[in-house]
Amino acid sequence: MRPAFLFAPLVALVSCLSPPPAVASGSGDGGPTVSAVLPPALPWDGASRAVAMDPDTASEEALRWITPVEREGLARTPSYDETFAWLEELVAASDLLEMVSLGKSGEGRDLWMVVASADGAFTPEAMNEVRRERSKPIVLAQAGIHSGEIDGKDAGLMLLRNMTVPGTRDERPLLDRVQWLFVPIFNPDGHERRSPLGRINQRGPEEMGWRTNARNLNLNRDYAKADSPEMAAMLRAIGAWDPDLYIDLHVTDGMDYQYDITWGYGGEQSYSPAISRWLRTVLDPPVSAVLEQMGHFPGGLVFGVDPQNPAAGLFDWSAATPRFSDGYGAARHLPAILVENHSLKPYDQRVLGTYVFLTTVLDAVGHHGESLFAAVAQDRALRTPEVALRFGVDPEAEPETVDFLGVRWRHEASEVSGGQKVVWLGEPEDQTLPRVSPTVQATVKRPAAYWIPAAWTEVIGRLELHGVAMERIDAPRSVEVEMYRLTGTELAKAPFEGRVRLELTEEPEVERRLETYPAGSVRVSTDQTLGDLAVLLLEPGSPDSFVRWGFFHSVLSRTEYVEAYVMEPTGERMLAEDPELRKTFEAKLASDEAFAADPRARLQWLYQRSPFFDPKWRLYPVGREVPEPSADPAAAP
Repeated sequence: MRPAFLFAPLVALVSCLSPPPAVASGSGDGGPTVSAVLPPALPWDGASRAVAMDPDTASEEALRWITPVEREGLARTPSYDETFAWLEELVAASDLLEMVSLGKSGEGRDLWMVVASADGAFTPEAMNEVRRERSKPIVLAQAGIHSGEIDGKDAGLMLLRNMTVPGTRDERPLLDRVQWLFVPIFNPDGHERRSPLGRINQRGPEEMGWRTNARNLNLNRDYAKADSPEMAAMLRAIGAWDPDLYIDLHVTDGMDYQYDITWGYGGEQSYSPAISRWLRTVLDPPVSAVLEQMGHFPGGLVFGVDPQNPAAGLFDWSAATPRFSDGYGAARHLPAILVENHSLKPYDQRVLGTYVFLTTVLDAVGHHGESLFAAVAQDRALRTPEVALRFGVDPEAEPETVDFLGVRWRHEASEVSGGQKVVWLGEPEDQTLPRVSPTVQATVKRPAAYWIPAAWTEVIGRLELHGVAMERIDAPRSVEVEMYRLTGTELAKAPFEGRVRLELTEEPEVERRLETYPAGSVRVSTDQTLGDLAVLLLEPGSPDSFVRWGFFHSVLSRTEYVEAYVMEPTGERMLAEDPELRKTFEAKLASDEAFAADPRARLQWLYQRSPFFDPKWRLYPVGREVPEPSADPAAAP
């Protein structure tokens, strides 16, 4: 997973981190074979090797349940059909497992989820009842959102087997304390675009899937806008099953280092500070300790500031926007962990590290469920008077210094690029690096509610998909609201994730007005669990707002015009009857030579100030219902 980092000072940098996939090996035209040249692999022989079933020593009964990846020496990952054929047999043999389809992919493949329960709770209602009665948390883990990054699938299959089959590694006690939902392949169409050529920067498996889905959409940029059928299915599942922890399993690249498994989540400066503290203080320590005991190298997410200069340091990925899984989790107060294995580590090491991570997380959540519930409840009750819209890096702030388990490198002159190249030397080196952290760059006052006119059915439907509560009116209603006029906008020069994004080149104008909303319009209160998410989706200044993603492009179009032969006499009358308008017009003529010399511009200027001009041009149709000011300042929320 390589993030499209949104902090303005680093946009150019991160675009360098996200090149299109390149050839890894093979040739498409019968010419010479091209092989990816990776940095030297660091030696590894961790204790977690004992986790995998050895086909040479396992009993005949146990061998029946060897996973496809174990059968192949943890080198080859199974296809979609192989994966679910094996799972169907396992589920049929165990009363602890069921498989449910969350929906269909673009090419019609089922998005299967395995439900693991020691209580026979195989529906959302039953699982939520078990949580209420027995305080058993629900954990949802997904693999293959980027299907070339498929370590989590194979680790999850091994864990499901060990939870349910006697005579294998005994993980059954985990289900006495926790309920587990597992999606082995979130992006099945990308998974089946299998090839040895998928990821030039990744050390195994032998074949791997593709980053995007059948429509070339990156699902880990789709949480907010929810354009893909896969994401729609996942959002419905999150709403129905209501997990207490959401784990998104990836593989990352960008630079070389010793860590083989890293993870992160929204920080305390983001939208869920109590959840962030719980993850940092309760979950992280035991997970890191067990991974180290098993021979792995755990750490926080690693993203370099400059791929051509590792000494430039790191940036702290703790304030993602809701297009990403971890940013979405923070915005809806769902504990969400982004896991990034290191692409330069061998596949067996990555799969086994993921297995240890999953078992340790499930164990920790099972033992500390009550404190997790409390943290979630605390954040879901938050109603901050102001909501952060954008985070960025303060160029004046002094970066912190962190210890880093790095790998030695040097610069050399490159005959290929003509510049300097980074050469990784395959030697562990403890380093000290600067790290920059995100801070709040823009906020907005929380409105009491948003009003969305009935005509904007796509926007209303997406909010419903997210689970945002709303009131639909059955008769017209007039409401005093604040409305934005999008005076300064610019369309992106190229599409991104299937949409042409809208950039705001200046702050929108704010107008307070009495607006009448027709029957079928909706009122979205921000006094709800998903109130912060509603703000981030409906405020134009939010990087992942529906405005920015292009849901409201039509309001930018002018649809009524005026002919010069009408505007000439109309303009004369306007100037004759309105001395203030004449004064402003003459000042404009005196100060703007181009305007004064352009007859059409002069008529348009007058037309825009006439009562005939469209008052809704560039008017963002979503209104902000502003709460009445409190008489007692101390009583303000």
